[in-house]
Amino acid sequence: MQFAFIGGGNMASAIIAGLIKNGAAASSIQVVGPYAPQREKLAQDFAGIVLHEQAGSALQSAQLVVWAVKPQVFQEVAAQTARFVSQALHLSVAAGINSDSLAAWLGSQRIVRAMPNTPALVGLGMTGLFARAGVGAADKTAVEQAIAATGQYLWVAHEADLDAVTAVSGSGPAYVFYFMEAMMAAGQELGLSAAQAKQLTLATFNGATQLAATSPESPAILRERVTSKGGTTYAALSHMQAADIAANLAQAMHKAAARS
Repeated sequence: MQFAFIGGGNMASAIIAGLIKNGAAASSIQVVGPYAPQREKLAQDFAGIVLHEQAGSALQSAQLVVWAVKPQVFQEVAAQTARFVSQALHLSVAAGINSDSLAAWLGSQRIVRAMPNTPALVGLGMTGLFARAGVGAADKTAVEQAIAATGQYLWVAHEADLDAVTAVSGSGPAYVFYFMEAMMAAGQELGLSAAQAKQLTLATFNGATQLAATSPESPAILRERVTSKGGTTYAALSHMQAADIAANLAQAMHKAAARS
């Protein structure tokens, strides 16, 4: 398959890296990026890919076009590019732009919207996918093969569900990093060095995630099993519950979904 990326930022780089790792030829990948430093970095990271400063007729060979541009410039870039990729399957990773707008701007019904997250940069991403009715089974397979190299994915039946995906996994890494920051800072307040607090925090998140992923028990049961009545964990969780942290997190996620 021939690929074209409109935009060459972090998410495009993550997908390109995955494609090449899974056997795609670098020469089968074109990238359009207006910024010279970005093109230079892509050339260094992925020798052999084809780089363009602007869209042109070379893109007509692309079978899958990945739109990785900022949402606020998508319409402008689409106006410059759509005529060269009218026959392609389109995959958009731009947040907050619905598929009706994409279809109007691109003149196509073969559109898949994706909501990835930043762990895709290390092959541990989670991507929500929605396909318009014009997307066939073979098209879905092509999208899956492109996205699978960056981590896991799931399809949603309704486009509005991507707002929930955004609130949970799209924005979710930032919630985790925020909690990590707080734990590291508290560890230092308690007398640990910055390096010690970081090591303990990262190992704890990694271990807890792996345990939750492999255990048949729910996170609620796992939490209860490490919370002895009157013990240290009980003291911490009681304070969190009194501060209504769970409800505040839920409210924050509703804000993210509404913004999406």
